[in-house]
Amino acid sequence: MKSLFKSLYLTCHGTALWCVFIQGLLLVSACTPTAMEQATQGQRVLPTQEQAGWTQSLSEASQQQSRPFSFEQSQQHLHKIESFIRSGDNLAAKKVADAINPLKLPVAQQAQFNLFYAQILLGIGDAETALKWLAGSLPERLDLQHQIEYFQAQAFAFSITGNPLDSAKARIALHELLASPEQREENQSAILESLTLLPDSVLENSESPAADPLTGWLSLAKLLKTKGQPGFNERAAQWRDLFPGHPANAAFLDDIQETPGIESQPASIALFLPESGPFAGAGKAIRAGFMAAYNDQGNQGDKPGIHFYDSERASPLFLYNQAITDGADFIIGPLQKEAIQSLAGSVTLQVPVLALNHVPGLEKDNLYQFGLSPIDDVEEITHKAWLDNHRKALLLIPDNAQGKRIVNYFTDSWQGLGGVILETQTFKPKETDFSETLKKLLNLDESEYRYNKILELIPKLKYNPRRRQDADVLLLNANSAEARSINPQLHYYQASQLPVYATPGVYSGQTNASLDSDLDQITFCDTPWLLDKTYLGTLSMDTLQDTWQSFPDSYLRLFAMGIDTYRLLGRLKTLDISACAGATGKLSLVTENRIKRSLACARFTDGLPKVIDPIDSTAESFGKTGSDPKAATNFQSRQDHLLIEQVTE
Repeated sequence: MKSLFKSLYLTCHGTALWCVFIQGLLLVSACTPTAMEQATQGQRVLPTQEQAGWTQSLSEASQQQSRPFSFEQSQQHLHKIESFIRSGDNLAAKKVADAINPLKLPVAQQAQFNLFYAQILLGIGDAETALKWLAGSLPERLDLQHQIEYFQAQAFAFSITGNPLDSAKARIALHELLASPEQREENQSAILESLTLLPDSVLENSESPAADPLTGWLSLAKLLKTKGQPGFNERAAQWRDLFPGHPANAAFLDDIQETPGIESQPASIALFLPESGPFAGAGKAIRAGFMAAYNDQGNQGDKPGIHFYDSERASPLFLYNQAITDGADFIIGPLQKEAIQSLAGSVTLQVPVLALNHVPGLEKDNLYQFGLSPIDDVEEITHKAWLDNHRKALLLIPDNAQGKRIVNYFTDSWQGLGGVILETQTFKPKETDFSETLKKLLNLDESEYRYNKILELIPKLKYNPRRRQDADVLLLNANSAEARSINPQLHYYQASQLPVYATPGVYSGQTNASLDSDLDQITFCDTPWLLDKTYLGTLSMDTLQDTWQSFPDSYLRLFAMGIDTYRLLGRLKTLDISACAGATGKLSLVTENRIKRSLACARFTDGLPKVIDPIDSTAESFGKTGSDPKAATNFQSRQDHLLIEQVTE
């Protein structure tokens, strides 16, 4: 155990506030019944030197120098000890300290020496002796920084010796010395973490006067043990009234209060969206959808204030701090992955942030991620193909950066289901002739090669190309223009019986039977808002036609995403147990606080997308049933599509 304490102390020491989580872990493992009894007897945090009885043992333990050091010499030795401690070399620090007789030091230097020796002992795992050295020092004789270190050391030592009450008392004394709000918040958490380990009898029978902060902390710790039981928020309000001036009676108490099933709307929302630069169009589409939901006549209750910030004009951290200064209690954005990563790595999020994209592997308290993730697109279409009893797949993707990521998503999802990918081929996105790629994918190039060899022997032999027969499905990632060329060429190469399952990009977003007849029999899964009689909310595509028709087709899904962004504000904390049917799909909260979209599936028939699998009707809807989507004829531009790929990837 000493080696464990040494390792943890070396890890934590030297920071402004020692590791709160480690303290809690050690408290759980170190609370023996004997130690708990000691903790409940009201042992003083600051026993006097006489009570400690340490003078004799100290003189025996210290090596006596032959002559007293001057004040300057002693100070140099103390600086050297402190330097070794901060570098983690406790043995070197102890060697220097053992050469000093602290009884010959001035009073101020004695207090500093005792602190350093206690820190050394904690570093080598001897917490009990460290407490004796701390007991022999009066913290008021130390400067501010060393007073902070004194109470940190004392709290740590009490925690690992199984005295949570005394550890909390030390941290209560420490609290008044901390200037940083972050340090105070962490210290408050540590106080409650210690006190909640005490039995209820101790929490109820405190002999401290009501004005003593400890009484308030004990009462709050008892309150926390009832969290999850009916009436918690009412009891928290009563605690506020009983301890009006208590250090925890502020935003800290707001954080621990329970949120009802449907969260209240924030009072002020900040939106970080690009208003300039290459993603300005995407930001405008999201904003338009968001405002449509905000202004919806069916939206009941007081509406929050809204402030827009151009995410292209300042760093995410600057915008975050500015938004909080402006009174925001909820932040939406940023849109680009780099900005989300930068914000998450720069600051502790004091207010919730709903980022409008997904960074795989990123997880942070108060950070939610919502975007048109291709991970969802791939998972939905592979599950549909699997449920349709397909097992052996060919994969066709564009030869670009996004395609490289998509192939990994397809591989993980398809093989995770138990399927096999027989072959993968890529195509040049700007080309319209995919014959060579399709020949390779279907093994027609090998068939042609065999024919040419035989033709040398039998000149009049007729050629009947034969595609591979081992595949039972083609998984396709392409936009609508590309798919309109690929699908007819598949038919030309006698692959019309090979089912094609595609990601949402094959559909432009608006129906056009004559143009999309080349997509017939392609199955895809997409945003319900774009599909006939699938979206159950009030803000249907037809209802909002005057708003969205000014946008290119490639931005329509982002418009729907803006609708859901506003609707999510009162649902985030319950979305993991109660999915909601939104404009972009059935929304649920999964790992990394990512909002996953379950899509509706359709198949092109006579040039029109016919819904075959709507989203789960049992999911709670954000609104009432709306009217049918209306057809239009805008053609999707390749440039806009590439921009959306960058936004969603």
